[in-house]
Amino acid sequence: MAKDAADPGERDEQRLDSTFRNGSITAIGVVVGFSLGFLSRWAALPGEWEHADLISVGLITLGLALQVKSLADLLHVSSLQLKRYNRSVRFFLTGLTLVGVGVVLAVFADLLGFGGIVLQS
Repeated sequence: MAKDAADPGERDEQRLDSTFRNGSITAIGVVVGFSLGFLSRWAALPGEWEHADLISVGLITLGLALQVKSLADLLHVSSLQLKRYNRSVRFFLTGLTLVGVGVVLAVFADLLGFGGIVLQS
């Protein structure tokens, strides 16, 4: 009887197989771990921070926040709805793009002499 009382629109929504979602959670979790590891390793390097470094760190931090939000959203049972799953994947891809842009900016800033972090052996 409870199924009959459910919203008709809710029954028509496409649902995702939980096995597929679990694989996505694993992949996103690994990428979030690498992103966090990169940021913590970079922050621990000796040297002074310049404006170019702060822009890169800002982009990486914002990207990480979106990646973590995506991971948190995928851990909810409601993410089995295809619409919610796709939204979470878009958040993750946006976050991944921001992290990538931040890393590329940091690398080119260091190559061009704008970055203040200096690697020491």
